[in-house]
Amino acid sequence: MNGTAIASLIDHTLLKPEATREQIKTLCEEAKEHQFFSVCVNPYHVAYAKSLLEGSGVKVCSVVGFPLGANTKESKAAETAQAIKDGADEIDTVINIGALKANARDEVVDHIRAVVEAADGRLVKVILECCLLEKDEIVIACQLSKEAGAHYVKTSTGFSSGGATVEDVGLMRKTVGEKLGVKASGGIRDLETLQKMVEAGATRIGTSNGVAMVKG
Repeated sequence: MNGTAIASLIDHTLLKPEATREQIKTLCEEAKEHQFFSVCVNPYHVAYAKSLLEGSGVKVCSVVGFPLGANTKESKAAETAQAIKDGADEIDTVINIGALKANARDEVVDHIRAVVEAADGRLVKVILECCLLEKDEIVIACQLSKEAGAHYVKTSTGFSSGGATVEDVGLMRKTVGEKLGVKASGGIRDLETLQKMVEAGATRIGTSNGVAMVKG
């Protein structure tokens, strides 16, 4: 893969709680320079990132119910609506992991659907946090995300006990088929790992190491 092809897959990510405005500015400048698909930032930084990226072609992605997913569906919907108002083009929302494990499938779907509806046509990715799930739960999470109208499933927040694995990405792709995208995120720090994720079925990569990757 050449640098342009790699860049077009990457959500250039900075979700650390201590991220400063200056660091967000650097993130956006790097995204413009290398033409990453998007920047992925916390809701507080969405309006600022949008102002910096205006006219660049780089999208702004924000996170909802992050990083635990244990918020109410109403708060997730409100957070989504505010992020869209501030200029977010895409939303990455954390699934209700406890409800999934309790087999409360209707609740899981309701949480995702609330975000999809509040996103008002924008692309929604559902973060499964695969490191906390059994393989059958990953399959169910993918099926419920599809049922709820999400556009992507995503492996990880990067804030739990593990990140993306090739095995999980392959399972997610097998489950959703070609209808949904698969985003691999968490621990993807080099080009070799990125390429393995793409071969397994990932169509988007979340990483903070994108600059190093496009430079080879």
